[in-house]
Amino acid sequence: MEITTENWTVELLLSEIDGHSHAEARLHSRRPLALTATGDARLSPEDPVDVPEIGFELAAARALVRLGELLVLEADGDVHALLRDLHRT
Repeated sequence: MEITTENWTVELLLSEIDGHSHAEARLHSRRPLALTATGDARLSPEDPVDVPEIGFELAAARALVRLGELLVLEADGDVHALLRDLHRT
């Protein structure tokens, strides 16, 4: 059995302004376009202090979860397309 190895990279772009954190997660693989998802976090009015790192963590986590969901949908679509093609032959 031969081992196949690929390198996929996830890039996280983070920004914060006025208590609003935003993250964009991009999955770079052999696909022609990166698979991209976003996540956001907002400072609550009850929060005693604005800590951008916490907002980044929440926004990044939400973007990564969404990226994972998109990847599962992509794989599901690929499996269904493969099975459809196999049944045509």
